Amino acid sequence: MAERANAREAIAGVVDEGAFTELPAREGVSAPEGVSAPDGPLGWEGYDASRARAGERTGETESVVCGTARIGSAEVVLISFEFGFLGGSLGERTGDLLEAAYTQARERRLPVVSLIATGGSRMQEGMRALLQLQRVARQSALTRAAGLPQLAVVRDPTTGGGWATLGAGADVILALPGAQIGFAGSRVRPADADPYAYTAEAQLAAGHIDAVVSRDELRATLGRWLTLLAGGVRDAVPSAAPPPEGRGRAGLPATGWEAVLQARVPQRPRAAAYLDAYFTHREEITGDRCGGTDPGMLCGFGRREGRTIAYAAQCGTATLPAGYRTAARLVRLAGRLGIPVLTLVDTPGAANDAEAERAGAGSAIADLFAAMATATVPVTTLLIGEGGSGGALALSAPDNTWATPDSYFSVIAPELAAAILKRAPEEARVTADQLRLRPQDLVSLGVVRGIVPGQGTGPRTGPGPGTSPGAGPVEA
Repeated sequence: MAERANAREAIAGVVDEGAFTELPAREGVSAPEGVSAPDGPLGWEGYDASRARAGERTGETESVVCGTARIGSAEVVLISFEFGFLGGSLGERTGDLLEAAYTQARERRLPVVSLIATGGSRMQEGMRALLQLQRVARQSALTRAAGLPQLAVVRDPTTGGGWATLGAGADVILALPGAQIGFAGSRVRPADADPYAYTAEAQLAAGHIDAVVSRDELRATLGRWLTLLAGGVRDAVPSAAPPPEGRGRAGLPATGWEAVLQARVPQRPRAAAYLDAYFTHREEITGDRCGGTDPGMLCGFGRREGRTIAYAAQCGTATLPAGYRTAARLVRLAGRLGIPVLTLVDTPGAANDAEAERAGAGSAIADLFAAMATATVPVTTLLIGEGGSGGALALSAPDNTWATPDSYFSVIAPELAAAILKRAPEEARVTADQLRLRPQDLVSLGVVRGIVPGQGTGPRTGPGPGTSPGAGPVEA
């Protein structure tokens, strides 16, 4: 079980010293008529006494403490749960405080950071308490629509409606090691339920949270995330991210088959090498929030030359449905926050085994196509290796895709094309030429804007979309 801290200790662990100002009760926001009746809206015998004892034990008047704070370079609205106050449960007064906090965030254009530890909705207030989940969900949605980031730190325990709104609904979800996380609390789970499934580590493996962070590293991690998502002034329409410099072989391939072989060289630089060279620092988001992860798709936000750029990068493996869903989540989040996107394409294609079909490969690819097609921020793509059919095209920016010399893009792998055409296996070489999949072919066909040569030089544009009239193709 994770070590538990009270609300004030949790706040002190993440904010700069002396940089927290508690929000007073917001004028004009009060609980519906009846909540102040003896023993609450249900007349639950002993409820008032329970609240009084909770207040004496914790020194708090409710299960949340809300205020403004500074974490690193960012000012935020901070929400911290006090589990010692009736199990951190949500009642009507909790809803008042949470609504006031979210409203303050929108009025002051501040990100929201929630330090959550809750057992769910307050039984002693019945359905009036449960309705607070709709209230919180609306406030979160309004804040999301306002383009403000929401970060959650999931403490121990976080269950019920608090997890299903403030926690799982956040843009970035961090968790403390060993924290209990789940919609079902420990006393209402099936008797034979696997306890590991309700841990931070299991939620990370299933793609439901982005990282497990130790208490000692939490302040610094939040500071980095806030610098990326909320640090600095963004343009109303951000400029596109520049394509990275090529990091592999500089020479263009003479034949289609040579292009394929170059892209398949095991020692060729992969996505991680490109991202490390491109960004001064970066943080990853993980998982599709549907129960899956794909280690072959790296997604997150990085800092380059003083501004934030989102990235989604294939690592040379067949992309899983979870990878496409994670990339789509990244593109939509970047759009809400006004952050340009860089994608790196490198895959032989989408995973096509039975498990991938059961996981919804088609719908996941369709979702990413839709996210890219409707992106509200500029997207830049660099093809750094294999571009295998629709599984690669789904991550490619329409009209702003570039290629490295050691890459290829094809409607289908030449071996598979030869098989479909009932050709002998050795004819895959000839088929590769017919497919016109070399980087210079892609420029000539208008599929990519140009070829990005080696380090230290800028991209060369060809006659692809978005280039100036009369620009010549990149010659082999």
